Amino acid sequence: MTAVAPLPELPVLKSPPAAKSPTPGNPGEGIDYEKFLDCVHCGLCTAACPTYLETGNENDSPRGRIYLMRAVTDGRLDLTEKVSRHLELCLDCRSCETACPSGVQYGRLIEPFRVNMQNLERAGGAGVGWFERFILYGMFPYADRLRLALFPARLMQQLGLDRLADRLGITRLLPQKLQRMQNLLPPLQPRGPQLPDLLPAIGPRRARVALFTGCVADAMFHHVHWATARVLQRNGCDVVIPKTQGCCGAIHYHSGAGTPALHMAEANAEAFPKDIDAVIVNVAGCGAMLKDYGHMAEELSPGREDLHTRLDAFSHKVKDVSEFLASLGPVKPTGEVKLTATYHDACHLAHAQKIRAQPRQLLEMIPGLTLVPLAESDICCGAAGSYNLTEGEMADRLGERKIRNILATGAQAVVSGNAGCTLQLISTLRKHNAAVEVLHPMELLDRSYSAMP
Repeated sequence: MTAVAPLPELPVLKSPPAAKSPTPGNPGEGIDYEKFLDCVHCGLCTAACPTYLETGNENDSPRGRIYLMRAVTDGRLDLTEKVSRHLELCLDCRSCETACPSGVQYGRLIEPFRVNMQNLERAGGAGVGWFERFILYGMFPYADRLRLALFPARLMQQLGLDRLADRLGITRLLPQKLQRMQNLLPPLQPRGPQLPDLLPAIGPRRARVALFTGCVADAMFHHVHWATARVLQRNGCDVVIPKTQGCCGAIHYHSGAGTPALHMAEANAEAFPKDIDAVIVNVAGCGAMLKDYGHMAEELSPGREDLHTRLDAFSHKVKDVSEFLASLGPVKPTGEVKLTATYHDACHLAHAQKIRAQPRQLLEMIPGLTLVPLAESDICCGAAGSYNLTEGEMADRLGERKIRNILATGAQAVVSGNAGCTLQLISTLRKHNAAVEVLHPMELLDRSYSAMP
């Protein structure tokens, strides 16, 4: 591990300032100051931080960023472009929370701080860029719009025109971020039928659940939703699919747009029926966001106790599908799936939701499936929601690091429980011409159940 020079000690504050509403020029004043004080600057987080591992810059480590945010909050440091840049480069992967012995809630610091940073920029006259306005906020959070936008890409893939355009260099004429979007597109499978309002349990009914379908996952990985629903049915679950649900809000919230994220949270809480045992999620980033609705409401609307209570109650019903099946007691799959696979820990599953063992336990139940370990399994692959579109250079470095480790396993497939990770892994494997499948745990379970007599 790289030796790390300790940061200079901050002055000890005997009586921390009370939390205040953010004021112009200081995005940290609305944050509970005690959360800054939890960090003792021991540096154990640095070995787990993807950006620090790549840059070796203390300001790109969790403790360095906490130091910067606290110094800005204290008024000892101006929020310069350089300071902002170190904070923007954070993936918000939360690996530092797993490594921290002091229980620092890093996400509770970086997320509201960046929301307030953006609010200050908007108040200062900074406009929303074309990419954010039309793509990040205008298309991605809306599954219908994204499906429509993907139709030409699906047709080009079927005709082989996408490969021709690459060979002729036509795609290089696109703006950089659109080039990255094109490179991240997976092979788009036929969409298949729409999920119905209700899929009944197979066998004795054990639970009634609702499936969260989201936005990007629904547009690009609709087949994974079907696989998830079939697995739940096989495990005795009635599966409800609310039609008025939408984006979880993570795209907005993690890029600093708090208000629309809160509106999406309210809409989702209203869309799901109250008489269900769990809201099932098969995308790690969405699950972490949905589980955080109560805190987000408290942070962004501190005076609305009714909203906080309602969203908090919704959040407590949210379960990752692996988490839910492990607690329910899965029906043992008996169909053989002959495959050697390795498992990649999605950041927002392993670090934000603390779910590591359950997906592996489910995979190990599948006859014929050999699961091999992956070095640095819980180091971010560089996807981080829309990070691989907005921070291309760092995302590529982390993607290459991840793929080197995957190829070293000799596995035929890599398993991931997050749509963003899947896109990043497929894209980077394609650059290496590597014949490695990228699959969701539910796809493999579905294969095994489907092969049962």
